[in-house]
Amino acid sequence: MTNHPHIPATQNTEWGFFGGMNEQAATAWPIAMTAISDATGETLASVRIFLDSRHGRHFADEVLGRQHGGQALADAIRATIRQWMDWKIGRQTSKQYGIPPGMPYLTGFVIHGEINEELAA
Repeated sequence: MTNHPHIPATQNTEWGFFGGMNEQAATAWPIAMTAISDATGETLASVRIFLDSRHGRHFADEVLGRQHGGQALADAIRATIRQWMDWKIGRQTSKQYGIPPGMPYLTGFVIHGEINEELAA
């Protein structure tokens, strides 16, 4: 795992990944932030945008489902990352979000969030 000296705080405590993880949020946040950054090669700032989005909420739902199935928190996060990296952006998602088809789903939505935030600034 890459050394991450400063992990940005969530800007969406009510929704997104942080809100979805409920009482586990403070523990799950740095694990998810660093693991997603490592897997996608994207910055922590970009990962923060993704996790604060509705897609981050869906990511949290997947993690919680894996925990419900018996996985520990860190294992559930890593397994969800693997799944989202294995999924590829399809034609319909590409048209809807402007993410190139064939790109790993997780990478695509991390980059998508960063681009949207830059456009909104």
